[in-house]
Amino acid sequence: MSGDQPFARHEGVIVLLLLVGGFLATVWLAVYGIRTLVRTRAKRSHATALVSASALAWATTVGLYVWGLLHLFIADDYTVGRACDAAVGKQLTGYDPSFIPLEFGCVSSDGRTVPVVIPSYVNPVLAVLLVCAVTLTVFAIVRSKEKTT
Repeated sequence: MSGDQPFARHEGVIVLLLLVGGFLATVWLAVYGIRTLVRTRAKRSHATALVSASALAWATTVGLYVWGLLHLFIADDYTVGRACDAAVGKQLTGYDPSFIPLEFGCVSSDGRTVPVVIPSYVNPVLAVLLVCAVTLTVFAIVRSKEKTT
């Protein structure tokens, strides 16, 4: 992005829709996971325990993504401008917004992109949580198919 292009940031409507949908999905997955966990204690089933664990892992993953989006939603132009000035100073040439991985980067004149606004722990923890959620989901599917055959 050159200096004469307008300020680029995440599309506000998409951020708002992702926030609302992500919040609802987090609550639904957490409630589903807890209800399944309660049923697991009564049934003493490993398959339902895996389903519960995978639902709770997905709830945590989506919840953390929503947490990162909330930082984007709250940050106004002044906050972003000050963060970019602090990160790259007078070398600022543009902005690099991204939904996956979730970041808002300030591009400097030497070509490097410095992420600002979103806490630095969000993307690494999201990666770990995503691997855990996918793994638990695969194990739950395999376990439920073994149980039905």
